[in-house]
Amino acid sequence: MSIRYNVLFLCTANSARSIMAESLLRHYGQDRFTAFSAGSHPRGEVHPAALELLTRMGLPTEGLRSKNWDEFARPEAPHMDFVFTVCDDVAGEVCPVWPGQPMTAHWGVADPARVEGDEMTRMAAFRAAFNVLERRIQLFTSLRIELLDRFRLQGEVDRIGRVHHD
Repeated sequence: MSIRYNVLFLCTANSARSIMAESLLRHYGQDRFTAFSAGSHPRGEVHPAALELLTRMGLPTEGLRSKNWDEFARPEAPHMDFVFTVCDDVAGEVCPVWPGQPMTAHWGVADPARVEGDEMTRMAAFRAAFNVLERRIQLFTSLRIELLDRFRLQGEVDRIGRVHHD
């Protein structure tokens, strides 16, 4: 019997990047991971372009919603094994910090919802963010977590956060 890990993706608005990461992990980590997402200041709705892209890519969108990270800080909430922030600190965004003992890493991705321009330009920004997240999640799901000690595992999840799409 294999261990199932709970993973929480955090960003400020929980409307695009963390939502895409949740859907991607549901897809790539089906049997080993349970994916969640939340935000420190949730927008309250999933960005329509994120939903459109996920649907176009054939990824799960059922149950995706923008929610406050407080939902996961309650005593009855699932215990998190991993918490990854996906906000872009380079752009001056304030990334939420998760208390407790889960393995944490920063996987910063530029916010596609901030991109202005025509629809093609905006969708290209969503696709670029999606590609970076997809590559990182593929690497994460390929890790043999059960064989790594905490120190080596932390090094691996940190390294994945520096990977960009090829």
